[in-house]
Amino acid sequence: MSSPLSPIDFESSRQWAESIVSYLTLDEKILLIGGKDAFFTHPVERLGLTSVFFSDASQGVHLLEEFKGIRYEKRLERSTQFPCMAMLAATWNRQLAMAYAGAIGEECRAAGIPVLLGPGMNIYRHAQCGRNFEYLGEDPYLAAEMVRSYVTGLQSKGVIATLKHFLANNTDYFRRRSDSLVDERAVREIYTPAFRAGIEAGARAVMTSYNLFAGEWCGQSREVIHGLLRSELGFQWLVMTDWWSVYDGVKVIQSGQDLEMPAHDATSDARRLVEEGLVSEKDLDRMVLSQLATFHSMGSYDFRKDPECLEKFGDHGAVALQTAREGVVLLKNRDALLPLSSGLSRVLLTGSGLDAPVVGGGSAKVEGWGHVSLKDAMLKVWGDALCVVEHPDEAGLREADAVVFNVVTEDSEGWDRPFDLSPEVESAVRRAVRLNPRTVVLINSGSGIATSGWADEAGAILFTWYHGQNGATAVAEILSGAVCPSGKLPVSIEKRFEDSPGSGYLPEGESLYSGWQDELEKTQPIHPLRYEEGIFVGYRWYEHKGIDVQFPFGHGLSFTEFEYSDLRLERGNEAHEVKLRVSVRNCGACAGAEVVQVYVADPDSELERPKKELKGFQKVMLLPNERKTVDIALERSAFAYWHPGRHDWYVEPGLFLVLVGSSSADIRLEGTITLD
Repeated sequence: MSSPLSPIDFESSRQWAESIVSYLTLDEKILLIGGKDAFFTHPVERLGLTSVFFSDASQGVHLLEEFKGIRYEKRLERSTQFPCMAMLAATWNRQLAMAYAGAIGEECRAAGIPVLLGPGMNIYRHAQCGRNFEYLGEDPYLAAEMVRSYVTGLQSKGVIATLKHFLANNTDYFRRRSDSLVDERAVREIYTPAFRAGIEAGARAVMTSYNLFAGEWCGQSREVIHGLLRSELGFQWLVMTDWWSVYDGVKVIQSGQDLEMPAHDATSDARRLVEEGLVSEKDLDRMVLSQLATFHSMGSYDFRKDPECLEKFGDHGAVALQTAREGVVLLKNRDALLPLSSGLSRVLLTGSGLDAPVVGGGSAKVEGWGHVSLKDAMLKVWGDALCVVEHPDEAGLREADAVVFNVVTEDSEGWDRPFDLSPEVESAVRRAVRLNPRTVVLINSGSGIATSGWADEAGAILFTWYHGQNGATAVAEILSGAVCPSGKLPVSIEKRFEDSPGSGYLPEGESLYSGWQDELEKTQPIHPLRYEEGIFVGYRWYEHKGIDVQFPFGHGLSFTEFEYSDLRLERGNEAHEVKLRVSVRNCGACAGAEVVQVYVADPDSELERPKKELKGFQKVMLLPNERKTVDIALERSAFAYWHPGRHDWYVEPGLFLVLVGSSSADIRLEGTITLD
């Protein structure tokens, strides 16, 4: 067996797998194409093939002791509750994403978990999707870059990364009944770039999704798996179903799928299918080969608990804290309300989620350890000056030197949730900002919410996401000025949900569904979900339609100011089509980090394109009055779009705009470049 930290290449792994397959009986092959139970593959002990264990989730190790009546050995006493993936995206920090995933990989090694069912990377199409907190925002380039770093970090620890959920799985509303109808161009430009990046980074597994795509469930679609994933994107390793997501054994076996999880629900009669000639034994060989090659390449059959990794939990907590520090987004700061002075005589803390960290639900839920509550984190700063009142009266709100109002949403796998706050919470927030202009609103959520009813009156707004087990410490540090905020929105936050490109996705006559047991299992009636916006998702949509948003993509304030100057563009070599150089200076009195964002625009394209598209970024730390030069290389692919007539990527010769700024709506410098 290989060392888990030294992956074996595909050809060598396949050769080994072929030698094993030649010794397998038909019954053994059939066992291997379905799970043994909820999280294990079948072993073949006579050939030294052990059961391989899979574990959720993207933002930490989900320590499951019981599932569907099956009890499992508790593999660890604790696992770190990292900030959610959306918050990781808000850091815009590739190196931190690698450290985040590497820490999760070490916890997998401590637990003896060879396969992690993550990262999640579905595009944020609309704010109501209950699983947005598991994903990396609305922009395909940002998501791709963070996925690339995540896969590299996780697999450097010998743990298999599972890219999920393939394809066009952008709502949890009746997810088994939703038929995603997406045009060819949007599939390539919006919904697959993150998967392509993960594949290029060496990810060893892909999980298909619950929904249908163009009339067929993704987990048994030959068009999706054999056509798009394997032939076009070039994925060679293990493809698995999401749990209980396929229904036709013939289609599953012939689709390019390798492993049905958690059991043989669709493939239970595989022997009969072979005997009747509906599928061939060679079809089973292909499935088994892929599985064996994948596990062999990463040493999964010889994966053991690594006690040395148990000693690194303190380091993991530090990574989680740094992720929260860099992922909190300062949306508004009227009259420099923040940072709040530590010498205030009365700080009123109210709202919900004050006593324990809030986390998204479902398979991504991680319990964590050593939790720091918002109340306790703020007590460390303001001590006796902190007053915690769940339902303060008018006098209490008016008389406070500052009010901190924590807004919490309940996001989870299995349902979508409203964009609007409940009437009770909305009323309470409006009341607080009306009575005290020094009110800071914290948005503890995994997705955008409606803020238009109170954003103008609020003194400051911080998007704090689901920030993990000790993220409240980061929030308190930013509130007090001990840390300068540097997070940038990986999503646009609209004023009304009706403005969203995903608005109207609910079937006619149905209201927002928010349950998850009985209806979750239903597959009928199927409702078409038409992605009529095509490539115009997120800021692309709002700019295309001329719709003002509450907070734009890439937005995030600081306690300091940054000056951009001296933009230079020049043609590069074959690897880098354009080389960009820009100077950035910290003009303020405190150290801070800025995310330099590079957008590309084609003003005269044959086919309609977005007004701008993110194609590069770099996070840079600057001391007061410090100036740094930022270099960003743009590959030729940065200027390409998918041409439906050519069925290929195409760069139109001519002039392109290169836009550099602090957000999609705050462009500081502009240059042009002409490509052949």
